[in-house]
Amino acid sequence: MEKKELELLEKLAPTHPDLKSLWDDHILYEKQLEKLESKKFLTPTEEQQVRQIKKQKLDGKTRMVALLREYATGEG
Repeated sequence: MEKKELELLEKLAPTHPDLKSLWDDHILYEKQLEKLESKKFLTPTEEQQVRQIKKQKLDGKTRMVALLREYATGEG
């Protein structure tokens, strides 16, 4: 995410529960990925988990950026 988007997110998250929820999920996914990717070897199940978490993280980020753009343009 760009610096400008992060700044807007920090400003809006406390008063916009949808953004806060997406951001909290993003942080959770990041921590889960760090834990899994810190392992030397992943089982096939863990590899599948990594792919699923990355997909969820990307989907959430896409929704978060869309909401930020709506708020930035005054549509949200």
